[in-house]
Amino acid sequence: MGNLKLALIIKNPRDDVTFLLEKQKQPAKFGDEHYDSFVDSDLWDLPSTDLLVLEDGVRSGFTISVLESCLEEVDLMNFDFESTLILLLANLGIDFSDVGEWRFVRSVEEPEFGPDSCVRTCFIAGKLLNTDQSLQDNCKWMSMEACFASLIDVKPGSDRVGPLVLLGFGDDSRQSLKHKLSSSLSIQEYPPGVMLVPMRSRTLKPFKTTNLVVFSPENGSGDHQGTDFVAHGDALIVDPGCLFKLHVELKKIVDALPRKLIVFVTHHHRDHIGGLSAIQESNPDVILVAHVKTRHRIDGWSGNYTPVSGGENIYVNGQKLTVIFAAGHTDGHMALLHISTQSLIVGDHCVGQGSTFLDIRGGGNMTEYFQSTYKFLELSPNVVIPMHGRVNLWPKHMLCGYLKNRRSREESILKATEDGAHTLYDIVANVYSSVDRRFWWAAASNVRLHIDKLAVENKIPEGFSIQKFKASCGLRFAIRWTVGYIRSKIPFKINKPGFIMSVIAAGAGYFLLYTSKKKNQIKS
Repeated sequence: MGNLKLALIIKNPRDDVTFLLEKQKQPAKFGDEHYDSFVDSDLWDLPSTDLLVLEDGVRSGFTISVLESCLEEVDLMNFDFESTLILLLANLGIDFSDVGEWRFVRSVEEPEFGPDSCVRTCFIAGKLLNTDQSLQDNCKWMSMEACFASLIDVKPGSDRVGPLVLLGFGDDSRQSLKHKLSSSLSIQEYPPGVMLVPMRSRTLKPFKTTNLVVFSPENGSGDHQGTDFVAHGDALIVDPGCLFKLHVELKKIVDALPRKLIVFVTHHHRDHIGGLSAIQESNPDVILVAHVKTRHRIDGWSGNYTPVSGGENIYVNGQKLTVIFAAGHTDGHMALLHISTQSLIVGDHCVGQGSTFLDIRGGGNMTEYFQSTYKFLELSPNVVIPMHGRVNLWPKHMLCGYLKNRRSREESILKATEDGAHTLYDIVANVYSSVDRRFWWAAASNVRLHIDKLAVENKIPEGFSIQKFKASCGLRFAIRWTVGYIRSKIPFKINKPGFIMSVIAAGAGYFLLYTSKKKNQIKS
């Protein structure tokens, strides 16, 4: 079991329709006006916090009755339920004695987004007993109807509603749709109509899954509403990149969707296109939508194809999505903005945790990456949906964090070159010394692109040779990284230089033997 959270549904004593929402705390500021000037609008959600671990083992009768009522779904006996509840109420300015009629509602475990453990949230409901209770500024009453309306028709700069409202109250009709799509895969729906299915893929660590995004509006007009579109259908899938062993599950999802299906691909990496063959087998009439540079790198697709370059509209059962050109991660990288919910699907431009790498072999470009990030900020999305990790509820803060991190790395790279680091390995070892060596390969791609950007901007220090730097990439970097990685893993007592040379010699011998056999096979 992963992390456990407690969420409260506190009903209004004056009616049975409205419930209490708490204003969520904004992320910490960066301390830099350039980034702090980008502020996300207020986010309101059910009061929630991590469940405290029980220390003394003493429980009240109230606690025991609530915990026993939820035993079939989740065991909370090792958690301090009452102290957590009191803490939550105190943050709202409400005394424990002012709320009654407590009952367990449900527990919901999120899908496997990674890289950390899944979060399970336990929802309990109670009713405020004091009809004269005044609310603090961080609280307000809201109905489910009003919450849903604000989620499906987002106004720029308006207050936002978080995902716990949808999870806590649930929707039986939507649950049946999820079950229809897949009975074995966990699905998260947020915002309404935007379903995420994390599926195992051949992605880079620390992630293990790629988010399959599914749009299947049930109450749309079914009309593309005008002529400003490049594709229209009744359902849309984004980035089917699952493992081959999950193709059966992917086909079940496709079979459950309307036949007039669009598949949008953000870029060509294997963990984003690995399921295309399964989709084509299940629905030969599906339309592939991608940048032409992405299409040229996709093998095996023989079906319908519509090229996009940014600015085009796609209609899915009457709902509008706009294609955004977002080069940087690759030269054909695209994003997709769902207009009504202002949900921005960013592909691999951002990830749910940590930073992303730019693929130099796939046309990655650091200057374009910065430009695309600012483009996203100007869009002012409601949420950011990465293809790896959780939905981000603070999109402007996240995007500014990426800008700040990239600028910080660039400054460190520039300083390393000024201090005499002239090879790719030396710069990576200097700038990423505190990072696990396993991630230096991805870091090396980013460093090369930062050097390219600095060279174009004429910021490279005198004496730094771009020609020598490029010569240090590729095989030379691979050899030095291999030696360094092996050395870091060998126990201290072993004669490291001799052992490493033996390993390298053995590897070289195996490689020569392998190539010799291949030549003999060809000759024969």
